[in-house]
Amino acid sequence: MSALKTILLSLAVTISLFAGEGKIVGKVTDAETGEPLIGANVIIDNTKLGAATSIDGTYIILDVPEGTYTIIGKYIGYKETKVKEVIVSSNLTTEVNIKLIAEAYQIDCIEIVSEKPLINKNLTNSTTVVSPDNTSVRGVNGVVSTQSGVVNQNGNLHVRGSRSDNSGYIVNGVQEIQFQAGGYTWGNFNTEEYNTIVENEFLESMSNPLSTFSIDVDAASYSNVRRFINANTIPPRDAVRVEEFINYFDYDYPQPKDGSPFSITTEIGECPWNKDNYLIHIGIKGKELSDNEKRQSNLVFLLDVSGSMTPENKLPLVKRSMKMMLDKISPNDKVSIVVYAGAAGLVLPSTYVSEKQKILDAIDRLNAGGSTAGGAGILLAYKTAEENFIKGGNNRIILATDGDFNVGVSNTSDLVKLVEEKKKSGIYLTILGFGMDNLKDGRLEELADKGNGNYYYIDNFMEAKKVLGHEITSTLFTIAKDVKIQVEFNPAKVLSYRLIGYENRMLKKEDFEDDKKDAGELGAGHTVTALYEVVPVKEVAAIQGYENLRYQEHRLKYEAVSSKEVLLFSIRYKEPDEDTSKLLTKTLELDPENEMQVSENFLFSSAVAQFALLLRDSQFKGTSNFESVISLAEDSQGKDEFGYREEFITLVRNTKDMIERISIRQ
Repeated sequence: MSALKTILLSLAVTISLFAGEGKIVGKVTDAETGEPLIGANVIIDNTKLGAATSIDGTYIILDVPEGTYTIIGKYIGYKETKVKEVIVSSNLTTEVNIKLIAEAYQIDCIEIVSEKPLINKNLTNSTTVVSPDNTSVRGVNGVVSTQSGVVNQNGNLHVRGSRSDNSGYIVNGVQEIQFQAGGYTWGNFNTEEYNTIVENEFLESMSNPLSTFSIDVDAASYSNVRRFINANTIPPRDAVRVEEFINYFDYDYPQPKDGSPFSITTEIGECPWNKDNYLIHIGIKGKELSDNEKRQSNLVFLLDVSGSMTPENKLPLVKRSMKMMLDKISPNDKVSIVVYAGAAGLVLPSTYVSEKQKILDAIDRLNAGGSTAGGAGILLAYKTAEENFIKGGNNRIILATDGDFNVGVSNTSDLVKLVEEKKKSGIYLTILGFGMDNLKDGRLEELADKGNGNYYYIDNFMEAKKVLGHEITSTLFTIAKDVKIQVEFNPAKVLSYRLIGYENRMLKKEDFEDDKKDAGELGAGHTVTALYEVVPVKEVAAIQGYENLRYQEHRLKYEAVSSKEVLLFSIRYKEPDEDTSKLLTKTLELDPENEMQVSENFLFSSAVAQFALLLRDSQFKGTSNFESVISLAEDSQGKDEFGYREEFITLVRNTKDMIERISIRQ
């Protein structure tokens, strides 16, 4: 072979190694307001490539083969938008900005033909910086490749002008990539806090026939974990609370009848991740309130304006959320605004919502700065609520914070004591968590629990619309307090059982009838769902028992009672203004001669539970995998007015792809 042919062949090989891939960048915004949409999904049609937008609405998709594509922008509450004829060329960046129109489910699909898709960039192997602090990309290499001076050659990263062990990068404020000889490692450095969860074990039903726990309608865990996944980051295990994943979604339970505040639904079917076991689904539906039944509200907005609240997904998002909420409550309601940073102060005295502009002006004046005197803020908020207390009304503090209290009363135990004492006045506490890096998740959950309220995490404006818009009635109006559940299992039917989730809501069996024992609150229209995985009895035998209960007869020895009943479900609750509990009960039967038919509620809740078990890498996940979660969720998506279930399916797909990419690179 001649020298010229050798050179040409080498050149062709070199070109083939570095050609053939480009990237797509852009921003997703609200078409009407121009506001960035955080956590929107951008995917390349008919491929597995895609990304989620960061806190400034930007996204980047790397390693896109040359070609012409259709780009799809999706976000719950907005109409899916397609941008057609997007051209991607080797070593070039294509910019695709997407504007989404709100209330997507009411209008037709939008299609756009891309214009001027190419942006000429420096054609060296260094990648142009795109929102370096807040970029959502595909995998570790993709993140680092966006930084100046970093070269990605055939999947290997090279840092110009520095030794490899001298360079590090922060990704999405959550994790750090530290270069070392031969590669990179992950390093946690953020100050987010999550309480440790020790998963419930299987309990033998003869010796432990009673399962007792407080209800939990919090949904913060799901939206918080969604934030991690949208940032291409695997969430901490203890950020995943299975019951909050399940209860993030509404289920089609019947309305209560005969004046009862609840309806109770029970089902039993095959456990999707363990075919030898059964899954028991228990659903509670709270009574809906008409406008005439809603009590006048005395609301205190307690807003954290400390320096840690500066980022776009903290105080700016808080302000947008509070403004939006004003459109959802009655003009006859009253609002006060208390803020805290280095000290606490009253920004707005109690003002009727009919004077909306006065409230809006007060919100607009808020700016972040200083340390965080959270304890002082809570004290002032309760004082303000007490001074404007409406007898027989809805008196509530709405705390919006990242939970980073560091001045004055700041440790969790002292704050809990403060909240427990103040709730006796009839003032409820709702907590909205915001932001990342220093979110004190466990603290906020415990404060809401002890303050007769609920805890939500707002990762983007659409979540704010869900909590403070679509679900505002259940968020604000409590119809029952200290709601406790007790399930008695029939050992003739159930050998052992495991409550899925609710680990931090477990109660002693004696607590069920103790009206002094605190438990969860239920809002108007709220649904509460609990799942048990049970091991069925194969052969009924006289087994030594320990309790004189419904299913264990008191004889010389306790024996399992033969019955079609699988369990007795009992629920205790108090009216919002009462101190004595009431009791409701229901049984669940299993007839082996009849095939078990289960509802969409059963199937979708089991799909969500599986996803949470996978994220926790639970020892009880059985045969669960992402494909089975997606299949089950698609088959049971049902009526999905606001697109939350569709978004769940997309989230599972993104998680599956992320984990597969990480596995390949490892």
